[in-house]
Amino acid sequence: MRLPLLVLVLIVVAASIGPLLIPWPYDAIDWNAVRAPLFSPGHLLGTDSIGRDLLARTLVGTRVTLAVAIAAALVSLVIGVGWGAVAGWVGGRLDELMMRIVDGLYALPFMFVVILLMVVFGRSIVLVFVGIGAVEWLTMARVVRGQVIVLKERPFILAAEAAGAPARAIILRHLLPNIAGIALAYLLLTVPQVVMVESFLSFLGLGVQEPLTSLGILVKDGADDMDIAPHLLFFPGGVLVAILISLTLVGERLRDRLAA
Repeated sequence: MRLPLLVLVLIVVAASIGPLLIPWPYDAIDWNAVRAPLFSPGHLLGTDSIGRDLLARTLVGTRVTLAVAIAAALVSLVIGVGWGAVAGWVGGRLDELMMRIVDGLYALPFMFVVILLMVVFGRSIVLVFVGIGAVEWLTMARVVRGQVIVLKERPFILAAEAAGAPARAIILRHLLPNIAGIALAYLLLTVPQVVMVESFLSFLGLGVQEPLTSLGILVKDGADDMDIAPHLLFFPGGVLVAILISLTLVGERLRDRLAA
């Protein structure tokens, strides 16, 4: 777990402070260095087809991709925890109805739903993470429901009920703190899924819009020029793969430890 976590921390730190240390802004055009190769003067990773610094754009793109992914995952967390906690606590017919809705939503092609939202309501960055988060909460809801069903039979919950504590207080003070760890683990597993969705949408031109950039946009631009400048694809693509692998490994290790 240490190596993936270290890689993830290094990427986050680089994306956070790296753009401040580079003389070229991510959207500035150097007309004297269009398609500059690697290790060019003033451009460590070269420039793209219109002279924008690749290192600056990769760092900013990483920051934007992670920000969108984390925001969308938090939206997913709020919806999933709320839905699952209510279903698990109430039980009975309401539980059956709520989980059948979850089962039905699983059958929907979520990528096309998000694309439809982008087309109908516009392609703002806020809508990107709200739309992605609103369709990535189903697994979280199932996990939380299962945990609540187990916990509500525990003695401390039964004692709280016997003492006359209202259901809302029991859920907020006793149930949610006890499922926080497993919810965090699945949140970390949700983030790489959201990263892939955001990158795919940006690759299609439906996500983050210029002049802002993301790893999906950079991968698309690099794929267009890979025959003449493969490093334009290699570096942002490598960062994207490193983020996905690191987040997945950290989330799985944390989930296994909490489930043990």
